[in-house]
Amino acid sequence: MAPLGRGNNDQKDQGDDQSSEPVEIDNTVKDPDKWKTADDPITGAQRSTLETMGFEGDLDNMTKAEASKAIDEARSGGGS
Repeated sequence: MAPLGRGNNDQKDQGDDQSSEPVEIDNTVKDPDKWKTADDPITGAQRSTLETMGFEGDLDNMTKAEASKAIDEARSGGGS
C-alpha cells in the first residue's frame, strides 16, 4: 500500500507543461482606497515614515489611505 499522498497522480506528464516560468500572483497588494480602515486617521508608523521622508503636507488631517499613497509615491520617486 502506498503512503498517503503518494500514488499515480503524483507523476506529471512533462509534455503538458507549456511554461517553464512560474506564474506569480500577488494578492497581498490592495488599493488603499478599498481598505476597510482607509478613512481612519494616519498611524504613528505612517506619520514617522512621512516625517523621515520630508513630507510637507498636513499630517494631522491625513487618512491611512492617503498616507499609504503618499509613502508609495515618495518611495517610487514621485514626490509632491
